Formats: sequence, C-alpha cells, structure tokens
Amino acid sequence: MSHLGDADPHGDVIVSVFGRTDVGRTREHNEDAFAVADLSTDNQSLLPEVRRHVLGPKGTLFMVADGMGGAAAGEIASAMAVEVVLAEMREKWIGGGSTDSEEFVRAIRRATVAANQQIHNFAGSHSEYRGMGTTATVAGLLGDTLYVAQVGDSRAYLVRDGVARQITKDQSLMQKLIEAGELTEEEAAQSERRNIILQALGPEPMVKIDLTHQKVRRGDALVLCSDGLSGQVTKDEIARIVTEEADLVSACRRLIDRANEKGGPDNITVIAARFDGSRLEPPVTTDEVGHRVFPLPETGQTAAVISDVAPPAPPRRTSRPDAPPSTPPDAAAPIPPVPPSLGTTPPEGTDFSTAPTPPAGSPTVSPKRRQTGTVIAVVLLVALVATAVWFVVRTAQKVAPAGDSTRAAPAQPGSSPAPRG
Repeated sequence: MSHLGDADPHGDVIVSVFGRTDVGRTREHNEDAFAVADLSTDNQSLLPEVRRHVLGPKGTLFMVADGMGGAAAGEIASAMAVEVVLAEMREKWIGGGSTDSEEFVRAIRRATVAANQQIHNFAGSHSEYRGMGTTATVAGLLGDTLYVAQVGDSRAYLVRDGVARQITKDQSLMQKLIEAGELTEEEAAQSERRNIILQALGPEPMVKIDLTHQKVRRGDALVLCSDGLSGQVTKDEIARIVTEEADLVSACRRLIDRANEKGGPDNITVIAARFDGSRLEPPVTTDEVGHRVFPLPETGQTAAVISDVAPPAPPRRTSRPDAPPSTPPDAAAPIPPVPPSLGTTPPEGTDFSTAPTPPAGSPTVSPKRRQTGTVIAVVLLVALVATAVWFVVRTAQKVAPAGDSTRAAPAQPGSSPAPRG
C-alpha cells in the first residue's frame, strides 16, 4: 500500500481527496454516482489511505456520472458506468506493465467506450430502461498531468491561486450554439432546449469522447461535479470555498450546502482533490489552464491546443418543469451511428469511440442562407397547396347540380395565409 511514510522527498506527488453526493431538495432519489481510486494499490474507497496518499506509478482516478432516463434507469446507468470503468481500468491498466501516459489515456478512453457499450446493450435487452444514459467525467492523474475523458456536461475545474477554470467543455446543444455565435449566454440560459446534451453513455451504440489534459502545479485543486452543483454554484464560489477550506470534507459539504441553498433542483455530486509534493512545480504566470485536447491518432482529435481558457460557465442541462414537452427530462440528443462505409458491416473490433471528422475545407452553409432557403420553401409549399385547393373546388363546382345550395364558393388564388416567419 502507498503510505505517506514511504514518500520520496525528492519526487513525490501527494494527493488529498474527498467526495460526496446528495439527492438535493426536489428529487426523490439520487441518480448520480462517483468514484475515487488509487490505481497503484487498486483501492477504490474513501478510506484514510486513499483520502491522503502518495501518487503511485499507476496513478489515481476520479469519476463523476450523472444518470438520466426516469424511474431507476438513471441510477442504474451511472452505477454501471462507474463499475465498468473501474473494472476495465483494473483489467487493462492495473494488470498491465505499462506506466506510459499515452497508454494511460488509451486505457481511460477504452474503459469509457466499454461503459457505453454495456449500458447500451443492457437497455436494449430491458425495454423498461430503453434510452437510459449517463454523463461521465473521468479524470486520471499520472505523474504531474491530469488526463480527462469527457462525455456529457458534468464538469472538471482546476482551482489555482484562488481562481477556478473549467478544463472540460460541455457536450451540449447550448454550448455549440454559443460557440457558433447563434446565442448569447443569457439567451442560452433561458432557452427551452437548455436541457439537451449531445453525448451520453448508453443511448446510442457510439459515443464521442473528448480527451483533454492539463499539467498540475503544487497547490492546485481539482473539482469534479455534476450539473446539480455547476448549475447552481458559480465557479467563483467554487474557487472561494475550495481555497478557504483546507479540509476537503468541509469543502465538499459547503459546496453541496450552497447548491441546496439555491434550491437544490437536482442531485449534487462533487469530488475535491488537492495536489502537493516536491515533484510538482510551483505555479508560474505563463501557465495556461483550459480545455486542452490530448491527441491520439485513432481518435481523430487534433494536436494539443488551448481553447476557451477560463471559459464562462455555459448553461447546464436540466430536467425542470419548463423543459419542452417533446424533450424527455435529462434526455441526451440522439447520436446517429455512422458506419465506416454505407451498406457495409463494420469489421469485428471496430472502435466507434469517436465520430468521423469532416475534411478540412468542407463547404458550410451560413445561418442566413439556411433561413432564406427555408422561407422560400415555405412560400412555394403554400402556393402549391393554394393551387391544389382551387383546382379541387373548381372541379367540384363543375360536377355539382346547378341549384345545389351547399356548393362551396371558389377559393380565390392568393387567399391562403402567409407563411409564418
């Protein structure tokens, strides 16, 4: 076991961590799940030896999952995600001989893919759970770097020098519209579609996993949370509480209490970890913290870049009464399968963990042109319908008896209502 007494004073990373989950003020049951695991000792718990431990050669794993699907489906999905990810990491990473960072990222990604497949297969064989799913934010610390696999809109923040910065990016419709300039943050926060996420584990056979990485410094803190926290507590409040509270048990309790003070409309889950030790360098002003892609050849993700450094918090996915009736609570938007080639069966073992990336320079259609085309199509459709009605009425007049008092008056061309703008 990895005890603090075994620490090497010339090169250790000390991990202090705690996690907590709460049902909130309005939900009847908790659909969130989380896990903390010292992978070097294969110890998944919050026992003292994990709550403060020396980082071993296999690293440490932190995971938050926010289930959805109604009834008990969300609880099952999030619990399955945690269980499968840990089992896969135990078999493929802990059981192997490698301590290479790229292999570590591959192991996290493959474990996340396996969780998606197992949840999807389970839902397919149990009709009462069809469509169930869960978000997953999986962060692994190896050496001096955090590696994160992101699916959905649970979040990871890095708190440094009293400032919290989001290092994940929500896979949500609102986030995409904000990035495209279609909506402001204020408009997105009021949108009836703000509960729609674009990726989740389970609903579809394929899932696109966002892989990122972030070098940590001495004194940094990591906060993983479900949107029950991030939707109610600002990143500034998160940073203040984590910075003020040296005791992470108290920090987690205060964060959850703050979310409940603001209504607690959803389940609330948080993991807080702090990193110290001589192996870590102190923070420097040139450090950039944000969404930094980790490139793997098989994923199609681009070279590592910093984007959206210190991004403003995008609107969270919710399942409130103001959600549109056509959108089920906490529903993930469908992710259509994209086979390697049309009309062929993918070879056995094909990895569907990422969707194909369109080639550079692919033509795009501007929103203005799309809107113009839609208006023209509507006008043509209305004209066609009006012409058809006029033709039918005229034909009926010709065949009806001359003295028929019930005969309809001929429709006047152009009398149809104008298309809605």
